[in-house]
Amino acid sequence: MKFGIFDHVDTNGLPLSEILDKRLEYVKAVEDAGFYGYHVAEHHATPLNLVPVPGVYLGAVANATTKLRLGPLCYLLPLYSPLRLIEEIGILDHLCHGRLDVGVGRGVSPFELNYHKVDPETSREIFLEALDAVVNGLTHESFTHEGKHFSYKDVPIEIKPYQTPHPPIWYPSSSPESSAYIGKGGYHFVTLGAMEAAKACIGAYRENFTGSGDHHVPSDDFEGGVAIGVSRHVIIGKDHEDAMRIAKPAYKKWHASLTKLWRENNVQGPAFARLMVDDVEVAMEAGSDIVGDADSVGEQISKQVEELGLNYMVCQFYFGDMAHEDAMASLARFREHVMPKFN
Repeated sequence: MKFGIFDHVDTNGLPLSEILDKRLEYVKAVEDAGFYGYHVAEHHATPLNLVPVPGVYLGAVANATTKLRLGPLCYLLPLYSPLRLIEEIGILDHLCHGRLDVGVGRGVSPFELNYHKVDPETSREIFLEALDAVVNGLTHESFTHEGKHFSYKDVPIEIKPYQTPHPPIWYPSSSPESSAYIGKGGYHFVTLGAMEAAKACIGAYRENFTGSGDHHVPSDDFEGGVAIGVSRHVIIGKDHEDAMRIAKPAYKKWHASLTKLWRENNVQGPAFARLMVDDVEVAMEAGSDIVGDADSVGEQISKQVEELGLNYMVCQFYFGDMAHEDAMASLARFREHVMPKFN
């Protein structure tokens, strides 16, 4: 059982330079605590994510760490030139000396895709073609691809990835249908949402997992060679009241950032966003948020690990307008009181 970190790097009212400085301090503490990986989002034109060019930010994270695995969760492939992304992945994998994990996705927000002039109706086919092209380029000395959306011929690949044949590929999803496809492909997998929804996605993934797939890169770090994880907000206070003091306003701010584009355009968000309620106590009842003192949080995590059949839990300690000191304290309590129970 391993623990990782997910980070939207969302707005909290501070200047961006200060947010990034504090995040790097946080990431160093995450590594010192013994977490497995640090995963960062990619979103565009929204306060939910202030590092919409994850490669730039992760270059700084790579320089600030030595053991922690890192990567986007995920790159929105329809927004990239595959050749451009092949080169970025190669550089990042060398900057971190082979600690890169590459998350991929097509993007769930039609507004963000439209800002980039990508039609949401065709984003899935663009994503699938881009993924094949990127893996092709990462594994060959010369890159040739002829498809509907991208075309390259005999492009020399001078920057090969540090890892062989390429960094592990992660594919998150909150849809059982997509989770089944991800299982067939053998990707490392993370889901989110309420317990029943997460259970359905993990079940679909497990039922269809073949241990192979064109882009499967097994990992000795996880039982069965593949990560099966869930993402959760986690807040640990000195006691329950202290944890709720932190959780309520931070969750409200995070949820407002999550839903901003949908509210401003007067439409419903995607399924996963609609399931993210605006009340942290309701989220806690659903299991998507874990809040309390250290003993309570440890018990809740143990229950979820057993019920969902996880080998990886991705914790989000830092979000919304949470004070830096509160996020660091929550992380420290997790390190001292919760992690030893799973070692």
